[in-house]
Amino acid sequence: MCELGSGGATSLKGRFPAFERSTRAIAVSEFDDEKTRVTTVTQPTPSEEPGGNDCIVVIYTKEPTLLGKRFVLDQNQVRVGRGSDNQIVLEGDSVSRRHAHFERRNSRWFAVDDNSTNGTYVNEQQIPNEQELRNNDRIKVGPTIFKYLSGADAESKYHEEIYRMTIVDGLTQIHNKRYLYEALEREITRARRHDRPLATLMFDIDYFKRINDHYGHLAGDYVLRELADTVKARIRRDEVFARYGGEEFVIVLPETTLEGARALAESLREKVSEHSFIFQGERIPVTISIGCAVMEGDEGATELIQQADERLYEAKRGGRNRVR
Repeated sequence: MCELGSGGATSLKGRFPAFERSTRAIAVSEFDDEKTRVTTVTQPTPSEEPGGNDCIVVIYTKEPTLLGKRFVLDQNQVRVGRGSDNQIVLEGDSVSRRHAHFERRNSRWFAVDDNSTNGTYVNEQQIPNEQELRNNDRIKVGPTIFKYLSGADAESKYHEEIYRMTIVDGLTQIHNKRYLYEALEREITRARRHDRPLATLMFDIDYFKRINDHYGHLAGDYVLRELADTVKARIRRDEVFARYGGEEFVIVLPETTLEGARALAESLREKVSEHSFIFQGERIPVTISIGCAVMEGDEGATELIQQADERLYEAKRGGRNRVR
């Protein structure tokens, strides 16, 4: 694997102890084919350093080589689109040839949509034409999400964002698969030490491919984000909620019996089925199927998740929109 620049890694040691033992590149899970690629985190050479510090960082993308890439906003206009004449070139049918641009006005930056077919989003809201950017705003162009970083400490914020990307899913803003396994192993050790129950839920979206095919992939991304927000509102602070892959999610429930897990699962299933998922004026029907498992012996994290996964597929074979 390729290491981050030594200056960035050194500055993180004191603040993020886990950073040293974490990978120093970002593993990108290709959910469709379950393959894992490793993409280098690119940093500017000294000659590329701008006069200012404002920049945008790619925190979610379907293009593995772009993940973690920083684009310094060192011109008055920085164009984004599918055409090769843009400063930032993105692939994808949902990206227009000249989709949007970032524009500096005095000391402020604006995201401006250039009459794109599918719109430009800031913090999950489609902008009517333009919107002033504030530090940590997320800008979505097609399937790609950027984070805007500003101020004199933008450099350190960039390194913090790179660390965050190793444990947080860029689309849903919940934990990712890697963090899930680390947290679950800790909870298994704690449950055994104190002889306490530990349960897991695994769920996925029913007929998610149909949603993508019928409403489009941007609508599919919206459903994933909205679902994560809906479930997150019902999760306690000591519970771990993570995106496992694609449309699959896992919840780790410390000190919870199988009956307690089942009760929460039924509550979540009902809440999702009743929630209004509305994208660009269209209501999208969404349901989930859930599998529950509880630690009974010497299972590790992999075995416990596999048990929940088996129950999930029983729920799907039983008709979907149900709990097993």
